[in-house]
Amino acid sequence: MVDSLREVRRLVRLSLLTALVAVATRVVQIPMPATEGYVNVGDAVIIAGSLLAGAATGGIAGGVGSTLADLLGGYSHWAPFTLLIKGLEGLLMGALARGLGVDLRRRSGVLLAVAIALLGVTWMVIGYFLVEWHLYSLPPALASLAGNVAQGAVSVLCGVPLAVALSRRFAASGRASSQSVD
Repeated sequence: MVDSLREVRRLVRLSLLTALVAVATRVVQIPMPATEGYVNVGDAVIIAGSLLAGAATGGIAGGVGSTLADLLGGYSHWAPFTLLIKGLEGLLMGALARGLGVDLRRRSGVLLAVAIALLGVTWMVIGYFLVEWHLYSLPPALASLAGNVAQGAVSVLCGVPLAVALSRRFAASGRASSQSVD
């Protein structure tokens, strides 16, 4: 019974995080005409979710949630690339956070979380740059680079504090203060 309840909680957490990524991606969108894409804040949710819930949850929620936003927003041509780029972004951050034992209640853990988030969004920027270069050529890819970097920076500035606040809230309510099991 306990294992069933744990699995239900994990599935609910994954579903909610996936939906939150999709909503955050759809709510704030700044179009990038050069590449027919857009800048969004969905990465902030991917960062927070990956730091708190680990690699599998961060990867699935990041990839599927962002892809759903593309499909619902008329950017279906980006969906396969988004699934790969955002999925790997969440997977990378979650795996590093879990592997390095990030404790968001400690200053050193928060600094490590910032470094992990910067690495994750760096992958996102490089991934989209390479796809844009392949699809559109170098000038449009370069034109969208600043937007992707800004998206990554804003997402780190929002995502890490969100993860810290949620971690502290979970600790205050008696739940696990560190990341839950994937």
